[in-house]
This record gives sequence, structure tokens and C-alpha cells, in this order.
Amino acid sequence: MHLKLTESRLPFASVLLIAPFFLWGTAMVAMKGVIPHTTPLFMAGVRLLPAGILVLGAAMAMGRPQPKGWAAWLWISLFALIDGSLFQGFLAEGLVRTGAGLGSVMIDSQPLAVALMSSWLFGERIGLWGWLGLMFGVLGISLIGLPDDLILNLFSGITPVRASLPDMSVLQQIFQNPPLQSLFASGEWLMLLAALSMAVGTVAIRYVCRHADPVSATGWHMIIGGIPLFALSAGLEAGQWADISLSGWISLSYATIFGSAIAYGLFFYFASSGNLTSLSALTFLTPVFALLFGSLILSEVLSPIQWTGVSLTLVSIYLVNQREKLEQLFQKSTAKESHLSESEKVLETAKSVPVPMKESEL
Repeated sequence: MHLKLTESRLPFASVLLIAPFFLWGTAMVAMKGVIPHTTPLFMAGVRLLPAGILVLGAAMAMGRPQPKGWAAWLWISLFALIDGSLFQGFLAEGLVRTGAGLGSVMIDSQPLAVALMSSWLFGERIGLWGWLGLMFGVLGISLIGLPDDLILNLFSGITPVRASLPDMSVLQQIFQNPPLQSLFASGEWLMLLAALSMAVGTVAIRYVCRHADPVSATGWHMIIGGIPLFALSAGLEAGQWADISLSGWISLSYATIFGSAIAYGLFFYFASSGNLTSLSALTFLTPVFALLFGSLILSEVLSPIQWTGVSLTLVSIYLVNQREKLEQLFQKSTAKESHLSESEKVLETAKSVPVPMKESEL
């Protein structure tokens, strides 16, 4: 694998590599029951600032160096704004305005943006197999997240009535409100901005780590990024925790400790040195884990279409992470076939050339 797990100093590196996506998926299941009882910006702040304190405490306990110099703090602040405040803010606001399925598809399609930026900025080669794997991944998470009826109608050529007719309330909102305000009222647009923010943040960690330790930088960026979210929540929202039950606080704690502190700490540790295209492709596993644990914990039933999506997602991850080996095998196979065809041509030419015979043989 491109991330050179065998060279990692972390024990059980292969398991730890999958852990962020496992934890994000299970955190999505835990948060399902909390979202209706709190406010989006408060929830985003809870997932960031306390988690950042935990990560920073762990970095200090491990003796990892703290940021020094204006360049380090400038990059960490930019990292905090993009991957902290903007990503978590857009994600939380988008989730309350978008269906869970469509929102999951849009946010987990960010490996496409990471692949493009990594290819442009760091010269990471994607190749035919890599792009094929990324397309399979997007198709897989679409089958997982989108309603089965919509997918069946699309494949059968039937346009759903609701999809074919514009929502008049949305049209009225567009014409009555300023364009920018209407744009940010769209859940789909907010989820797209969240996906792009996470993609830019994933790429930015490479520049951050040129000036600071990746674990310490992750902790500080969560703390700095969480402060504006709490400030906006205090000014724009009310009753943030009034309706949260004990089980809700337990779910929030799980999402903060495991879904943020541990997951982001591991993710950005690997992103600081590994292949970003290969790492971000594992994001396709997030809805798979969410779906499987939703089935186990919430007794949600998986449809055949969703199982097909799970299969395509696993195939996509294999294609992306083994793209160089597959390309080498394909090239060897092509070269072998070319060599055989050339040999056959030589044999045919040799057969067509008449062999002169001696007079004694006549």
C-alpha cells in the first residue's frame, strides 16, 4: 500500500489506518438521535474544541513538540479556519437541511477533490485504475445513501414526479431573498462546501507539518477552529442543550472523544506523510461502517441495492490503493502479448520464405 504501513512506528498500523473511518461511521450512528435535540453550531463546537484539548493533552504527554514561530501559527490558524470552523460549520448546518442519504454521499465524495489537488500540488499519480476506483467509490456511496426508489426510477428511465417539479417554496425563497442568502440556505450547497473544506484541509496538513508537529497541530487547529463555532452559537442559537437527554450527552461524548479526537488525530498523522489519494479513498468506508452499525445497533435493514453499494465501495478502495501494482501487471501483460504477436509475425515470415535446395536433394 502507498502509505507504507510496514514502515510506520505505530503498532497495529493497518488497524489504526482504518480506525478514523470506522470511528466517523459509528459516530454518525451515535449522532442520529442527538441532532433533533440540539443546534448545529453548538454540536459542531462540541465536536471540535473539547476534542482538541484531548489531542493536545495527548501530544504533550507523548512529548511531541509544540508549534514555534509565526509561520507555524499562521498555517495552523489557516488550517483551523478551513478544516475546523468551515468544515464542521458547513457540515452541521448542511445536515439539518439535507436528507441523511444525500448528505452522506456529498460529504464522502471529497476524495475526488483530494485526488485532483494532490495530483496538481504533489505530483501524485492517479492513473486509469485510480480514477476507475474513485468512480466506483462515488457510485458505491450513492447506492448506499440515496433512496432505493430514486435509484430504481433512474435506472428504469422514470423521472420521479417530485424530482421533476421544482419546489415552489424554494423558488419563492430564491426570488424574495438575496442570492447569497438563498445559496447558503441550500443544504446541498452547504454539504458541497463542507466536502471541499475537508479536501483542502487534508491537503493543507502537508504544508502545516513543514512548520509544526502533526499531532500538536491537529489539537491546536481543533481548539482554534472550535472557538468561532461556539461564539456563533452563542449569538445566533438558543436552547442548545435544553433538550439533550443523558443518552444524548453520552452520544455527544462518544462523537467528541472517538469520532473527533482519536479519529482526527490518526487521520492527520497519516495524512502528514502518506499518499493523500490512497488515504482519502478510505473515506468511502465511512458510510459503509455507518450502514453496518446502523443495522446492528438501530436494527436498520440493508437492501440489496445497499449491499451492492458496499461491494462497489470495497472494490473501489482496492483499485485506488493497488493502482500502481495493477498498472504494472497490465503493462506486463500488454508487453507479453506484444512480444508474442511479434514472434508470431517472425514465424509467419520465416514460413513464407522459400528454402533453397541442393541439386543432390532434387
